[in-house]
Amino acid sequence: MTEIVKAKDLTYEYYIHDEQGEIQDKIVALDHINATINEGEFVAVLGHNGSGKSTFAKHLNGILSPKSGVLWVNGIDLSNGEHIWEVRKDVGMVFQNPDNQIVATIVEEDVAFGPENLGIESSEIRKRVDEALHTVEMDDYKRVSPNQLSGGQKQRIAIAGVIAMEPKCIIFDEATAMLDPIGRKQVMETMVKLNKEQGITIIHITHYMQEAILADRILVIDGGKVILSGTPKEVFKNVEQIRAIGLDVPDSTYLIYLLRQKGYNLDPTMLSTEEVVEAIWQLR
Repeated sequence: MTEIVKAKDLTYEYYIHDEQGEIQDKIVALDHINATINEGEFVAVLGHNGSGKSTFAKHLNGILSPKSGVLWVNGIDLSNGEHIWEVRKDVGMVFQNPDNQIVATIVEEDVAFGPENLGIESSEIRKRVDEALHTVEMDDYKRVSPNQLSGGQKQRIAIAGVIAMEPKCIIFDEATAMLDPIGRKQVMETMVKLNKEQGITIIHITHYMQEAILADRILVIDGGKVILSGTPKEVFKNVEQIRAIGLDVPDSTYLIYLLRQKGYNLDPTMLSTEEVVEAIWQLR
């Protein structure tokens, strides 16, 4: 498989300054992270607030630059920051608050903003805008003001704006955190569709365990380090380790964990409600 992201000993520090601007302390947000993400993968990155997961995401799009270590994105070394704009053509980013990403007063104009800045010709922009809105199922809203949309709809417009730039990879930096359950479901369905139907690499930064189940692979970050990596089944069977760092596991996984504590011989890697119900039924 072709690697679209490769981090080797990636380190980043935040500095705390006093009123005179002198450095008083530092926070190590990323502590020698080593990770790879392949083209076409759907990878969820989990971690509690302050774990370093969003800091990691901001490196992948060149928003932050490493303190030390090496980061390759789409084959380009981002360590010196010389090729950031080249990377951003292929790696899009959707942020937590869609209002911070929407810049126009009409939906279709907002979606066209990115391609216009890339210098794409008008006929191609029109085609990309229509296709992007169709992909996120927002065709009927192209001439509507974003102010009239729900949070989930706004987030799908923000996603459409990224899609219209035709990236190879899209990073969702806690893009569902401000949405209600319906909005989260809609955005997750869009992520899966982009990954499975269009082959776009998806990197989803989240703290929602049920969303991570949909990924091909999960990275768990704590204290700026990758402490777990694997498929959802491989990662979530580590119930005690995950809960020890302040995260939950899917409800079905935790139920199986509790039943195993009571002596029931159940597969700890089960994730879906259907699997768990069937397994418990077989115990009767």
